[in-house]
Amino acid sequence: MANGYESLLQMVHGFWVSQIVRTAADLSLAEHLADGPRTAADIATIEGSDPDATHRLMRACASLGLASHANGAFAGTPLLAFLHKDSPLSLRSYALAQTAPGHWLTWGQTPAAVRAGRTQSHEVLGMSIFDYLAEHPDEAALFGTAMTNLSTPVILGAVGSLDVSTIDTVVDVGGADGAFVLELLARRAHLKGVVLDLPHAVPGATSAAKARGLDDRCTVRPGDFFEQVPEGDLFLLKHILHDWQDEECVRILRNCRAAMRPGGRIAIVEIVMDEDAGGIAPLMDIAMLTMLSARERTLAEFDALLAQAGLRRTRVTQVDDSPYAVIEAVPA
Repeated sequence: MANGYESLLQMVHGFWVSQIVRTAADLSLAEHLADGPRTAADIATIEGSDPDATHRLMRACASLGLASHANGAFAGTPLLAFLHKDSPLSLRSYALAQTAPGHWLTWGQTPAAVRAGRTQSHEVLGMSIFDYLAEHPDEAALFGTAMTNLSTPVILGAVGSLDVSTIDTVVDVGGADGAFVLELLARRAHLKGVVLDLPHAVPGATSAAKARGLDDRCTVRPGDFFEQVPEGDLFLLKHILHDWQDEECVRILRNCRAAMRPGGRIAIVEIVMDEDAGGIAPLMDIAMLTMLSARERTLAEFDALLAQAGLRRTRVTQVDDSPYAVIEAVPA
C-alpha cells in the first residue's frame, strides 16, 4: 500500500515538477552548467534571480536528477542536457510551451472538458488555442519551436520510410517550421518543397529553410489548409489530423486530394491508438480533448476518414518503437 500511495502522490505533484522544469529552462540552467559546475550564486548573478530562491530551485532540480550537488556547487546531468537549446533532441521549448498560459490555463479545465466532451479554451482564453496563439506571437513562436523539437525523433524515423524517388514536389501541410519537408530535401537533392501554414508561422519556416541552406528549393506559403492546398506529389500531414474533429479532417484530406498530381499520395504521421495502449498515446488523447476537442485515432478510424475523402490506405509503417506510424494513402 505504501508504494501505491507514494506513486499516486507523485502523480498529484506532477504539476510541481512541470513548473520546476519550466523554471530550470527559463533560467537556462542547462546552458550555464554545460561547461562545468557553478554555484547557485553564480547563476543568480547571471540571471538576475534571487540567490536563495535560485539555490532552492537547483536543490529541487538535483532531487529530480536534473543536477548533482557537491562542494557547494551544482553540475548538470545528462537529463538536464535535454533542456539545452542547442541539443539535437532539445525539449527546452516544449517544456516552456506546455507550461505557458495558453496550455497551462486550458489544462486546468480538464475535469470540465471531460464532463462536456469538449475543450474549455473559450472559457479560460476567450477563444480557441490557435486563435490565442495568433494573438500572442511570442508564445506562438515558442509553440512552433516546441512542436519541431518534439517531432525531431519522429521525423528522423518517418523520412526513412518514404519512397520519394519518383516524385518532384513535397508539400508540408500545416508544416510550422517545415522540419519534415526540410529533412526530406536535405536527403534528396532532386526534391522541391512547399511549407503551408498560417501567416504567423511563415517567418519561422523561412528562417529554418535559410539556416539549412535549402531556401532555393523550399517555398513558404501563408495559407489555410481548410481553404486550399498547393499542388504537389506528396503531401505530409504530421501531427495535423489529431488537432481536429472528423469533419474538419475530411476537409483537409479532400483539399490535399484536389491538389494532388497524377500518381501522388498522402503521408499521415500520427499516433495510431490501440485500446490497450500505454505510454504517451492515451495521455496525448486527453491532451487533444482538453486543448482542442480533438482526438487520437485507431487505424480503423483513419481508414474511415480516408474513405470519406475519396482516398484509400496503401501502407502503414511503424516509426521505430514509438506509438507513431506513417499512414500512406492514394486516391480511391
